[in-house]
Amino acid sequence: MIRRTFLAFAAVLAAFPALAQEARALTDAERDLITRINQHNSQIKTMVGRFLQIDTRGQRIEGTFFLERPGKILFRYNPPSYEQIVSVGRGFYVVDRKEKTQYAYPQDKVPLRQFLDSNIDLFKANIVAVAQSDDYFSVTLQDDTPKGVVRVALVFDTESLEMKQWTLTEPSGAELTFSLYDVEKDVTIPKSYFYIDPTFRAKSAPPDA
Repeated sequence: MIRRTFLAFAAVLAAFPALAQEARALTDAERDLITRINQHNSQIKTMVGRFLQIDTRGQRIEGTFFLERPGKILFRYNPPSYEQIVSVGRGFYVVDRKEKTQYAYPQDKVPLRQFLDSNIDLFKANIVAVAQSDDYFSVTLQDDTPKGVVRVALVFDTESLEMKQWTLTEPSGAELTFSLYDVEKDVTIPKSYFYIDPTFRAKSAPPDA
């Protein structure tokens, strides 16, 4: 099931224009769909579920995620990994619980941040592409960062209007795709999940991060 869903998402992502192409104006139908996506997802205050991460080399890693608006998200990778990605509203941190280290990305330079707002408004983001299939609709957001252009393609189910996947493209061209499944909404998440241990040693992000 996960593989069939991922292939369907991939078909939508294949329709994206090249990064160098100029973004076209949205149609009325696309603007209406994005408006409904904004409104529907703004009503969802918490989400938990599982994710499948696939990188450019095809490496597959699974884990669990926890989202609480505004600004909080946790991706906890399954063992044997000790890594997790967490945002507490000030930035995104990659934490290694075994090595007791963490490194950070500014939240205002990660395009996914728009989806963590209390009132989601993707029109405020830099939309550079949209694409649609029978079942899915994608919106690609782009930011210029000190390290280069970063973009994220958000993929939504056209019937439920809920996000099913996103693909982050780094300045190097490397891609990281997250597919979500077994999602539950509006559940209570312990406050301790969105926490960065102040005793963990800060380190610099790797060159390709």
